[in-house]
Amino acid sequence: MPAISSNKPYRVGRSRTGLGLFATKPIKKGAKIVRYFGPLLDSRKKKDDAIENKYLFELNNRWTIDGSVRKNIARYINHACKPNAESDVSPRKRKVVIRAIKNIEPGEEINYDYGTDYFKAYLKPIGCKCDACEKKRKKKRAEARAERLRLKAKAERKALKKAEKEAAKAEQKLARKASKQELNGNAKHANGKLMNGHTGKAAAAKLPSAKSGIFAKARGRPVQESQASA
Repeated sequence: MPAISSNKPYRVGRSRTGLGLFATKPIKKGAKIVRYFGPLLDSRKKKDDAIENKYLFELNNRWTIDGSVRKNIARYINHACKPNAESDVSPRKRKVVIRAIKNIEPGEEINYDYGTDYFKAYLKPIGCKCDACEKKRKKKRAEARAERLRLKAKAERKALKKAEKEAAKAEQKLARKASKQELNGNAKHANGKLMNGHTGKAAAAKLPSAKSGIFAKARGRPVQESQASA
């Protein structure tokens, strides 16, 4: 890491994305923090236009600052979608200064918005890791978990309701079967009583009454009444 004077209100330290620049003293809104500097590249020159790295800061269509040099402390400032600083660009002076747009407290990471072109080229493919984007991702993950739990609970309630419905149907079926068996048993019992009573009456009707005098016992065998009287 580059040596930084203790008078400076920042230090290079470990960040979520590697190295970052952190405040060591309170920095007031609007205050100059650090200058972004490096060799000037002229796009009209082929050798300059051929240079490619992620520390190039375009001032205008012609001039670009190559901030890849290690003495450029501002190169350690990371991108943020909701930053606490901004780049103050002066194309005529070919100069860029990073200024605070909020009050920055000691220990807080200093960051600024790199712009749409840089975001699309370098950050979007890997996913932005700034605090704002991390919070969005956490929120989305939490919402996704909540949605999965909601759907799971809904499926469980549906399965329970279905099981209860099937159990009720099975119980009703058993009740109807038991009721039918009871009715069949009662019908058989009633039919048996009716049949027994009918048979006894029919037999009694066929047999002559003892009082009718049609049969009489004589000498141990039946004799017609008319013959016995003769």
